[in-house]
Amino acid sequence: MTPQQQARGKWAIFGLMFIPGFTWASWVSRTPFMRDTLDASTELMGMILFGFSCGSMLGVLLAGKLIAQLGTQRVMRYGMVLLLIGLVLMALSLTLASALGVFASLTLLGGGTALMDVVINVEGAAFERALGRSVMTIIHGFFSLGTLAGALAGLVMTAADISTSLHFAAVLLADVLIAAVALRHLPATSDGERSEQTHSGGFIAQVRHELRDRQLLILGVVILAMALAEGSANDWLPLLMIDGHNLSHTQGTLVYAGFTAGMTLGRFLGGYVVDRIGRVWMLRVSAFSAAFGLMLVIFSDNSWLAAAAVLFWGIGAALGFPLTVSAAGDGNNSAIRVTIAATLGYLAFLVGPPGLGFIGEHAGLRMAMLPVLALVVIALFCAGAAGSRKLEKAQQAS
Repeated sequence: MTPQQQARGKWAIFGLMFIPGFTWASWVSRTPFMRDTLDASTELMGMILFGFSCGSMLGVLLAGKLIAQLGTQRVMRYGMVLLLIGLVLMALSLTLASALGVFASLTLLGGGTALMDVVINVEGAAFERALGRSVMTIIHGFFSLGTLAGALAGLVMTAADISTSLHFAAVLLADVLIAAVALRHLPATSDGERSEQTHSGGFIAQVRHELRDRQLLILGVVILAMALAEGSANDWLPLLMIDGHNLSHTQGTLVYAGFTAGMTLGRFLGGYVVDRIGRVWMLRVSAFSAAFGLMLVIFSDNSWLAAAAVLFWGIGAALGFPLTVSAAGDGNNSAIRVTIAATLGYLAFLVGPPGLGFIGEHAGLRMAMLPVLALVVIALFCAGAAGSRKLEKAQQAS
């Protein structure tokens, strides 16, 4: 791969990771309008939004098998098509005030987002190994950048009283323009690796074989913990600061903005630090930072100290997912291993936060974060599993 091909491939992956983050934040920013248009109760709104989780679950569970059979390029295109159809259907459904149509559109959006996300993680991990330096953290940084851009665009569109149809048309155009350029240069590094690696049996047999690997199972614990640390903040942090620390709605939103800023900063600077101190130590520092921030948010009665601690939570949660996915890609049959890791992370991201809401209903949102803190502490002690297999073998040989 020439330096020019490497540069094009890198920016193609960055651009494709930006799309799901940008699209997700764009429709999320219009959920108040969605609720008013559909005249939906809180219960009905929850059921409608569950469509995104249903689509995401289905996409995540199917992604590995589809990648193994069709390759990353085709699955990426299918995911992109689902995403765009979902966006068009949402605009039409809101125009017709159809709750069922919005549910269906969110299912398509969830499926498309999940397929694209898993493909980018698989391809990004393979591309990182080909380059010989850390890029996974920056790849995930572009997802965070996409969510930030989508949220800001949504605020502008809402403030200017732009209709959802025009808003989503603009998002659709931006997605198509980015994808049209990026898909032409998306490297098929993981497809090449798969053809060179020796493995027997079908997809399910390969998954079962890899799940016997103790290192991958420990990495699974780490990715579950760190993905839950990120997902719980995305779903509950504003309400946690409002109900648990008596901040105003505006202050709660600003605290969440601080969390996303910490996430984005951590992911863009993380690759530079990882190349210097190594993946294991970076993961330990990340888990410690997230645990420290969570501990202050849960136990401190000083609301401003808790608000400041959110920055540590965000910086810590930023690198857990990309570093663990990168570590999972070490060894033979790397595409299957990365798919397993990404699937576990996605499931924790989607399933965990609703469970925390149930705890929060009975014990308060601050206490609901205790399981997250406990898992992050466990991840801190399991971070050694992120060490390079090649390095371990070299040390054993010497």
